[in-house]
Parts: sequence; structure tokens; C-alpha cells
Amino acid sequence: PAAEPRPLVIAHRGASGHRPEHTLAGYALAISMGADFIEPDLVSTKDGVLIARHENEIGGTTDVASKFADRKRAKVVDGDTVRGWFTEDFSLGEIKSLRAKERLPFRSHQYDGQFEVPTFEEVLALADSAGRRRGRVVGVYPETKHPTYFRNIGLPLEPKLLGALRAHGLDRRDAPVFIQSFEVGNLK
Repeated sequence: PAAEPRPLVIAHRGASGHRPEHTLAGYALAISMGADFIEPDLVSTKDGVLIARHENEIGGTTDVASKFADRKRAKVVDGDTVRGWFTEDFSLGEIKSLRAKERLPFRSHQYDGQFEVPTFEEVLALADSAGRRRGRVVGVYPETKHPTYFRNIGLPLEPKLLGALRAHGLDRRDAPVFIQSFEVGNLK
């Protein structure tokens, strides 16, 4: 008999509320809690590396203000003026010197400062290794953030996203991958 259908459990930003979002620890906890897919939001560093952050403004999700106070800027992103620190102004090495923190005041801040910002490559490697250890596939559900903005500043997200998926053998029709975006053009 056919197996009963069941919903997919998608860990939006990882185990949000239990660990700082978009960290390997948050994704790993979500997988251990039964998530079928982990959902990293993707933005770019100035050297073109995809990293997992909810937005390209990282003042609320990292300790960037204490380490790079002089880099605070105002930018127009998708028509909105945003003031803060932006991933595209930092190299991967600089991003790796930062530590993640919980952005919402009503959630636990117990793990603030303990985890670095992961690259998309690291997220894919985690999904693969966790799936192998657990004996089940762990899919990825990447979301490109502000793709037109990044394309317009010379850091298009799509080639890096597709290259990473290809490098991990996830460019097949049956791969456990869903790509999402608030824009249609970059999905096409």
C-alpha cells in the first residue's frame, strides 16, 4: 500500500527561537528536531561568497557594530532607505570574524556570540552530512534576498547559487531543493 502522505517540515531560518537564526547550530538543531528541509536566506559578501543571513543589513543579527563601527552606512535597497552594516561591504574573512546573535528581543539570547555566520557551501555540507548520519535526506530551501539589488551592484546571486548546487550534485530534477525568491525574474 502507498505510504500516507505527510507534510514537509521546513526549518525556516533553522531552529528559530532556540538558536540564533541562520547558524549551523540552528540548522543542526532543526534537523535533529525532525526538519525535512532547512531554509537559508542568501546574500553576498563583497568578494562574491553567498552567506546565510535574513537580510544584507546585519546590524541586528551579528556583533558587527562592536567590531566595525566605522562601516555603518545608509543605502537604498529595493526602494527603501536602510541604515546599518551591509554584507556586500565586507569580505568573507571579515564576515567570519563576526558572531551571530538573536535579533528578536522576546527570544532567548543565551547563545548570542557563540556561532559564526555560515556560507551557503557550509549549509549544503551540513545538510548532506546530517542526512547521511540520520539515514534520510535533508533538503535545502534557499531563498535569494534582494537579487536585483545584488545584480545591480555587480554581485549576482544566481550563478553562485547554481554553482554551489551543481558542486553538491543538487542540480538534478529530483534533487531535494526548492529555490525561492520574492522576485520572479531571477527564478526564471
